[in-house]
Amino acid sequence: MRGFGWVGAGLLTSCVLVGCKPDAAVRSGALIDKTGVKRQKQPASSLDPATLGRVSGVVHFGGKAPERIKIDMSQDPVCSLSGNDNLTEQYVVKDGKLANVYVYVKSGPAAVMDLEPSGTPVVLDQVGCQYRPHVVAVQAGGSVEFRNSDNTMHNIHTMPTVVGNEVIDVSQGPKGAPQVRMFPQVEAMLPVRCNNHPWMNAFINVAPTPFFAVTGADGSFTLTGLPAGVYTIGAVHEKMGEQTTQVTVAAKQLAKANFDFAQR
Repeated sequence: MRGFGWVGAGLLTSCVLVGCKPDAAVRSGALIDKTGVKRQKQPASSLDPATLGRVSGVVHFGGKAPERIKIDMSQDPVCSLSGNDNLTEQYVVKDGKLANVYVYVKSGPAAVMDLEPSGTPVVLDQVGCQYRPHVVAVQAGGSVEFRNSDNTMHNIHTMPTVVGNEVIDVSQGPKGAPQVRMFPQVEAMLPVRCNNHPWMNAFINVAPTPFFAVTGADGSFTLTGLPAGVYTIGAVHEKMGEQTTQVTVAAKQLAKANFDFAQR
């Protein structure tokens, strides 16, 4: 993310030598320029509506999609009696359109890269012994609220690969109290598992800006409220990796960005 390169490198070097956690200013979302002066990110409301446009598109899947497999949940009677026809979610394709793809602004004008996160947590629930939704996204510095709507014990186990995003490994009782955790560092497809039910999995994406989406059953997405400028848009699938494309957004206009994935 713009403005964090040299700060991240310094943190990584010192952590290797002595062990550390990210500086409080970084965790809180403050930016640090090359003079060492801290400056706070700006709220999205600071953008001029007259300059704003949007990007929309569809994520396509080429070829025959792998069959979704029914999940055997018989190890837990509560799960097996849920009445849900639970299927694997690695490839969810309908009419050649791909769901569960994380789409985000990877780079763009400074006014976009310097926006603060929303204070409202993104919800990741456990329903019918599966995570819902399968893929979520939150801006760096924002939070995820983990819920358990089931009548059985679950476990929330995150496995980040980026320094600064903590490993979470907590149990959550039947319909237990929500657990809220912050994710300070940009990361794509951060895995979430349930140690009690090995088929349960989800992915959290931590975006550099508040402009992101996850495709639904129709493979479509829209990013709204973007200032005019040139953007790199990324699209990430849990199995097929990331694609990028560049678009130019004009004030009060719609720019198109489509993606085509195929199984490797």
